[in-house]
Amino acid sequence: MKARVLDLDRSNVGSIDLPQVFLTPYRPAVIHKTYVSLLSHSFQAQGRYPLAGEVVSAESRNTGLGIARLARAKGQGFPRAGQAAGVAGTRHGRVAHPPVSFKRIYKKINKKEKNLALCSAIAATSRRDLVKRRGHELDDKMELPLIVSNKIESMDKANDLNNALIKLGLEADLERARSKRRNVRGTSRRHGRSSGVSVLLVVSRNSNIMKLSRSLAGVDVKAVDSLNVMDLLPGSKPIRLTIYSQKAIDALGKFSGSCLTMEGKTE
Repeated sequence: MKARVLDLDRSNVGSIDLPQVFLTPYRPAVIHKTYVSLLSHSFQAQGRYPLAGEVVSAESRNTGLGIARLARAKGQGFPRAGQAAGVAGTRHGRVAHPPVSFKRIYKKINKKEKNLALCSAIAATSRRDLVKRRGHELDDKMELPLIVSNKIESMDKANDLNNALIKLGLEADLERARSKRRNVRGTSRRHGRSSGVSVLLVVSRNSNIMKLSRSLAGVDVKAVDSLNVMDLLPGSKPIRLTIYSQKAIDALGKFSGSCLTMEGKTE
């Protein structure tokens, strides 16, 4: 299977044989399972002090007083005296079922399932219907997968990258991502702004364009050898509009044989 290779001005500079990873069937269930597993690796364990809400001088007054047999704060002459304390459901009491730090939140996944999900997600980037369903703006003449020459890897200025993406016909999608950019509470905590998700550029390692990742709203740059399912499915919604360089396509050949073998075993 062949695909066109475009120059930065969208002119055709030739064709390239796609690696067999693009023949991997679309497996949304495996992709979603892998995404959930990888997402759990970023969770932070949290718990509560075991004696929180229980460090109080309180005891029950027993029966016969016409009041509930809850433990009540000792003393008199101050507002807290006589109030229920030290049990769940009371003011300043303990939490009934607090989170515990030893809860197992790290989800594991088999290596073959993880590799199959990555291969399936890469192959899905060539499906126009999935990319359009996510919300990306594509013109009628754009063919997927979108492969560009290696010139894009030498860019080191955000303005040049922006102009190149516009010439490739992605101006509408870039504007869609910018229109969703908004200030959130995180700006006061130095977390930046929230924006829409636009194109993902997959290039070779140590290229100049790597430092331009997130320099444009919604545009990310990823090295092909560190590509994972979370890059291709932000928010677990398939599938992200992806641009590959020629070197990245050549590097994807290492996935070819293993993906087809795993697919045959899982069916």
